[in-house]
Amino acid sequence: MKDNITQNRRRFLTQVAATIGGFMIVPRHVLGGKNAFGELYRAPSDIINLGFIGTGKQAKGLANSFLTTGEVRINAISEVYKAKADQMLERIKGIYEKNTNLGQYAEISVFPDYRELLVRKDIDAVVIATPDHQHAVMSVKAAAAGKDIYCEKPLALTVKEGRAMVKAARKHNRVFQTGSMQRSWPEFRQAAELVRNGYLGEIKHIKVNVGKPPIKYNLAEESIPEGLDWKLWLGPNAYVPFNSELAPPISKDVFPNWRLYREFGGGMVTDWGAHMFDIVQWALDMDASGPVSLITPDGKDVKFLTLKYANGITMSHEPWDWNNAIHFVGSEGELKVARKKIETTPTELATKVIGENEKHVYKSENHYKDFLQAMRNRSKPICDVEIGHRTSSLCNIANIAYQLNRPLAWNPEKETFLGDKEANALLGRKLNGEWAIKI
Repeated sequence: MKDNITQNRRRFLTQVAATIGGFMIVPRHVLGGKNAFGELYRAPSDIINLGFIGTGKQAKGLANSFLTTGEVRINAISEVYKAKADQMLERIKGIYEKNTNLGQYAEISVFPDYRELLVRKDIDAVVIATPDHQHAVMSVKAAAAGKDIYCEKPLALTVKEGRAMVKAARKHNRVFQTGSMQRSWPEFRQAAELVRNGYLGEIKHIKVNVGKPPIKYNLAEESIPEGLDWKLWLGPNAYVPFNSELAPPISKDVFPNWRLYREFGGGMVTDWGAHMFDIVQWALDMDASGPVSLITPDGKDVKFLTLKYANGITMSHEPWDWNNAIHFVGSEGELKVARKKIETTPTELATKVIGENEKHVYKSENHYKDFLQAMRNRSKPICDVEIGHRTSSLCNIANIAYQLNRPLAWNPEKETFLGDKEANALLGRKLNGEWAIKI
């Protein structure tokens, strides 16, 4: 039977080719077979069309991750730095050359102003991989334009901007994935399920090592390079002079240092914290909440910034033996986890198979395919916008505590500090009128 089907398919293709009287490129899905993920190739009508906003170092990796799913094509990109846009186009061409099963490269439109990309009717979703200070305005406008959204972490520069992103996604019924891809990695899923099922006993304390908070922008002015629209790069921000640390040339293949300055990012507290604090929130089943108090170092009894949850669990932001990692301390065991590494006491917990009837978290093995599947199902992905917002909020209020250098009481339900006008004033910021959104 299988041989007959194969013969019939070949006969059909031969007849069609003869009918049109010339060479025919047969779509890959017609030929059958499976892709690298063991799935049948998708028909063109089932391919999701993406627009990329921001094409720097992070976006280059994202382009590879999305294209190699075999489920998307990139129709357009938006980039304010021409050299980086050109580099991205060449990278995408290279991906097609190395992965011939994906089909053939097609021309991609380029827009310096992302608002021009958003009006395109042939874009199903956008991937936002810009500096943090642009995330909120871009996401809100993308949701209003009817686009589903994949936005890099940390989700927002301020708490109020993050909440505006949630409101916009819900108002316009958008699927929104936060780029916290560690939730789709097995070592972090194992950590979360061990904690949730009580294998460490009662959690007493958690140590998170992710680096320092941001500082105020203080770089010297440099000449703006040819091909960079500095006004568009700043977007909703007040003017500051250009420095190449914020937008390095393509000759430097590095993650830019805008993330170190308060005007554009949240230092390592948000840059790596959005990964590691996120896993803590997941493990503690706090995806819809957060800590209730923050205690700043006093040089005596409190050596490190300490956050406390309503259930009494404390978490400190402090250096320990592993960089960019988490250390859970429980009454019956301990767990250390970082990328590609997990250690437990007792040791056998690291490879413990969680039983079918035990507590399980949402399982995703590919963060990008999970987003695409959620788009097709019109469901929430593994790191929905609310989750991303709650994690970035935790990072944001930690930075506010560092900036004010005093203890703070936080109401995670109302998303306000208790009795502290100065701290509450830092939950949002003034946005440039042309780019303003309601926060």
